[in-house]
Amino acid sequence: MARSKEFDTNLVLHKAMKVFGHHGYEGTSLQILLDGLGIARQSLYDTYGTKRDLFIKAVKHYLNEKSSTVVVYLERSGSVKQAVSDIFYEIVATLQDEHRRKECLILYSAIDQVPHDPEIAALFEQDRNRLENAFHEALVRAVKQGELSPQQDLTALARYLYHSRYSLIQVTKLTDDPNVLKEITAITLSTLER
Repeated sequence: MARSKEFDTNLVLHKAMKVFGHHGYEGTSLQILLDGLGIARQSLYDTYGTKRDLFIKAVKHYLNEKSSTVVVYLERSGSVKQAVSDIFYEIVATLQDEHRRKECLILYSAIDQVPHDPEIAALFEQDRNRLENAFHEALVRAVKQGELSPQQDLTALARYLYHSRYSLIQVTKLTDDPNVLKEITAITLSTLER
């Protein structure tokens, strides 16, 4: 009879996001990973495979979870401008929270792997398409609702919003000043006022 898992696999994925986010993929030794996850080496191999396998699963889980939240929020919002603003300020709040930021920084580690790892590159490409489309559909709705000028290049604006979200993660690695995130977010959102 197979032995049942003695740990929550979803919780372990969240712990992995924090460990990889804090140490980076290359900087995360097997021992650091096991200590951070609180599971035995054999459990890691049996459930997730190698360190790389776990990293890919954690990145995929993170992207899916966060992007699904953004897509649903954009679809269900009344005011598109307010929804985009809420999304960006939630990122700022997350990056300013010491505990939540560690999970988010897995993307910083993952982006470093994109040029060398086709599987991770494919995850980001899929996520980019999904979110750019979600932003574009919301911006089209904003034009119809009179919130946004019809002269805007909505495809370029959707692409800009997608990439601006990721730039905030890079900024967090470069400065501890919370005002920098807020200033960049304010300038980003000002593109919706044209």
